[in-house]
Formats: sequence, C-alpha cells, structure tokens
Amino acid sequence: MKRYLVDTNIICFLFNEKERLERWILDILEDYGNRIYTSSECVKELINLHQSGKIEIGMWKKPEDIVDFIINETDIEIKYVKEEHLRTLANLKTFSEHKDPSDRVIVSQAITEKIPLISSDRKFFYYENSGLDFVYNRR
Repeated sequence: MKRYLVDTNIICFLFNEKERLERWILDILEDYGNRIYTSSECVKELINLHQSGKIEIGMWKKPEDIVDFIINETDIEIKYVKEEHLRTLANLKTFSEHKDPSDRVIVSQAITEKIPLISSDRKFFYYENSGLDFVYNRR
C-alpha cells in the first residue's frame, strides 16, 4: 500500500476536470491499493474558492457540501494539521518565488508525514531539497 497526499488543484480536477489529470496520476488516485489523503488546509481552500465563486463543481451546491462529500462520498481521508506539521512549517525555507501560506502548510504535512504530494503546482519543486517527495501532474 502506498500513501499519497493530494493538493487542492488535484481534487478539483478529479471531480470536475479529469482530463486535466495525467493518465498515470489518475491510475494512482483510482487504485484501491493506495491510500489517498488531502490536507484540512486543502479543504479550507476548496471552501474559500467555492465561496468566492472561483470554482464550480456541480455536486457542491453550498460550501458545507465539500466537507460532506469528501468524508462520505470518496475514499480520500482528511489529514488535519497538527503540531508537528507546524514545527516543520516553522523551519521550512521560504522562497521569493513561492510564498503561498496554504501551500507551505500542505508541503509541511507531506514532508512531516513522508507522503508523496501530488500537485500541478510546479513551484512545489522548490521544496524537494527540504525533503518533499513531489509527484507532478504536468497538465
């Protein structure tokens, strides 16, 4: 069994634009032998994106539908931010090219938990020297 942490953009693609996922990434996500996680920080981002009208995913009529859907309708488990993740975040190098605070929390979780992080955000490459195992979806 392999574990993976998925970024916010991957969740959006999975439930709204599967064609934006590379076939081999989709295979990872659909393999029942894998454990797929997302960060509570990603769920927060999804809620904020929905509330601001930046994403529309048909099955999510209201923001609370996002939480219910992930918990009850998918095999994705939510990893909640813990003290050890925050300690990693506090020591994570800052890059002038990438300062997104939510992304840095998600990266810190992946590093702390030693879980590969799947994302389409190429800026996550900056954190590979900090211990991030990054799986890049090029689409």
